[in-house]
Amino acid sequence: MSLCLDPEIFAIVSRWPTPDHPPTIQELRDNESTFFAEATKWQKENAPADSEYNVEDRMIPVDGAQNLARCLIPASSDETPTQYPLMVWFHGGGYCVGSINMDDHYLRQLCVKYRIVVVSVEYRLAPEYPFPIGHNDAYESLKWAVTNCASLNASPSLGLIVGGCSAGGNLAASVALRARDDPFFSTQPITGQLIQVPQTIHPDASIPEKYRSVSQSWTECAHAPLLSRNDLDMFNVSLKADPNDPRFSVLLAPNHAGLPPAVLQIAGADPLRDEGLAYSKALNDAGVKTKAEFYPGFPHGGHYAMPRAALSQRYYQDFEQGLGWLLQRIE
Repeated sequence: MSLCLDPEIFAIVSRWPTPDHPPTIQELRDNESTFFAEATKWQKENAPADSEYNVEDRMIPVDGAQNLARCLIPASSDETPTQYPLMVWFHGGGYCVGSINMDDHYLRQLCVKYRIVVVSVEYRLAPEYPFPIGHNDAYESLKWAVTNCASLNASPSLGLIVGGCSAGGNLAASVALRARDDPFFSTQPITGQLIQVPQTIHPDASIPEKYRSVSQSWTECAHAPLLSRNDLDMFNVSLKADPNDPRFSVLLAPNHAGLPPAVLQIAGADPLRDEGLAYSKALNDAGVKTKAEFYPGFPHGGHYAMPRAALSQRYYQDFEQGLGWLLQRIE
């Protein structure tokens, strides 16, 4: 493998069996629980006691359908419920795979550690539900969480954060842009965005000269483990997004000024590496308070596949500290 991986990561990946064919979306769905088994085990080992939080599953109405939302609420001993900040979380999976189970027990840790209500939402997946259905679902879920915050013991005035990993990172960035210009959020704006290994531009977009460098990692990391260029293309073809639509290609938004503070996590051995770096720069250039964490030799989604590796542990630690940083940015 010519790709420059972190030595510990390389040793782990080298032991994996070589697949005889690229997985299909259906195969990825069928094997989801197996792929996330180690991450789920690690998350559960570190999960807080059940008595420290409450779990409520709600259904969010979206355009004639209903999507599941798992609401994690810090336990309160007071007769009068305490109000907490609110985070809406979008799972990853290439817009085609995945569920709230991916991050479930880790989000419970964050709920308790930071005394924050977490609403982890599902959205309809491609190819059955092509763009912009999933993106619209994400936005409606955010508005639902704000509208129903009182029943969740949450107050957006204490903090309203959107976050997600991979495809979920794209959704988080997308809803942050959309909310910035929506009067609905004029009195309760998003206060932070936590964007992990995101896709920020479609490979077939008309890429401005200043962003030409984003294509470098598409080539250098074309055969990266966990997310290859072929995988990326499969997901994009299934989603059927307009490559130049800024609701998807958030890097192409006319401007990024006025967005909430952002934490980005960018993997060095990831086809999405350079577009993540470009989005961080675009936010910085627009005057957005931005904190970017970079992981050399780390593949896309490595924290799921090998959660006990040193880089994965650093990734999780930065995730926690990034959330704390965003909560401190509230004015």
